[in-house]
Amino acid sequence: MSTRPRNPYDELAQLADPEPDYGAEPTGRDGGSSGFDRLGIRSDDDEDDDWSPPDHRGKSRLAALPIALKLTVAAVVTSTLFVAGDRLAVAYAEEKAEDKIQQSLGLAARPQVDIKGFPFLTQVLDRRIDTADVTVPDVAADKVSLAEVHATATDVRIVGDLPTSIQGAVIDRMDGDVLLSFDDLNRELGASQVEFTDAGGGSIKIAGSLSVAGQDLSVRAQAHLRRDGDRAVSSTVEDMRLDVPGLFTYRPGKDSAHSGLRLHAPAVRRITAEASRVKALLALPAVVERLGIPRSQIERALASEKELSELTGSPRFVDQLMKVNLVDLVVDHPWLLEKAGIDPKLIGALLALRPPELSDQLSLSFELPKTTGDVRLRDIVVERSGVRADLTGTGLAFGDVAGGGREKR
Repeated sequence: MSTRPRNPYDELAQLADPEPDYGAEPTGRDGGSSGFDRLGIRSDDDEDDDWSPPDHRGKSRLAALPIALKLTVAAVVTSTLFVAGDRLAVAYAEEKAEDKIQQSLGLAARPQVDIKGFPFLTQVLDRRIDTADVTVPDVAADKVSLAEVHATATDVRIVGDLPTSIQGAVIDRMDGDVLLSFDDLNRELGASQVEFTDAGGGSIKIAGSLSVAGQDLSVRAQAHLRRDGDRAVSSTVEDMRLDVPGLFTYRPGKDSAHSGLRLHAPAVRRITAEASRVKALLALPAVVERLGIPRSQIERALASEKELSELTGSPRFVDQLMKVNLVDLVVDHPWLLEKAGIDPKLIGALLALRPPELSDQLSLSFELPKTTGDVRLRDIVVERSGVRADLTGTGLAFGDVAGGGREKR
């Protein structure tokens, strides 16, 4: 037994890894060749681990989206493009329709067409428009202008080749209304300087001035409207009175008890202010008869200045004389006008105007412009803004079709 002391380094040597055997073939985990040569370097003949450059781009974001979401996005984009194309087609068709209507009716203002319904392209393929709103401003109608004509057309048949060779259109049915504006009447009948307003009860109040023999007379009247056939509206002007303040009131016509020429209180007082004037007036039997004063009282007044002053100075006499119709007397006795301070030429020009002529100056009559098809007026209503009449029509044609052109199917 050796008594040599233990060397601690010997124990460390036993714990170290064994030296490699460079003469043996390295093996893999499965016991076969590991693909390394004797020096421990991997062989180039290893086909299982070919090198390729790394891909730093990663996956596409679109590719990462679910398929349902992709289909939804595609549908939205397609629908948006379809709607945009459909609306562009509508705008183009509306513009063409406005041109055709303006040409057919010879309108000064361009109408506005609003084609309803979606999609429009399917209607185009069928050459039929379901519904379209048409608004035409400022339409000439006889002596006045219609402020607005609005209509809704249904079942509109397009004539011609779409989209560029449209000849026109035929409207199966149309319903709408026309407006005769009071503002337009006031402007267009401005020569008479009158204003038209709603008087209630379907009548129209007329107020303003009318020039006669170079002098402006105040005019008041009422107009009543009625349908004249199926295409026109006529008016009847009633209760007309023409005034020269402080002188007289003239109501044309002979049928009414209020018609004729009557003096105002200031004119009567001017006549009665001088004894010679009032005596000349009372000397006319027609005046005495219309005054309703007993002849005996008249004779006493003509014989006595005191009796004359008492008679003509009373308010009752002034009131009675103001009620006397002098329209026929002034023709035979023009001096009566001069005594009252009235120019005889003015009365002569006024009496020369017959009631129909005066009424014609204030007439609100109008007629619808001529069109192809059957257009009729219906109810007439007086509103605050003017006169509105409902209308209906069938078989209206516009464009080349309206001019007798052959329809292209």
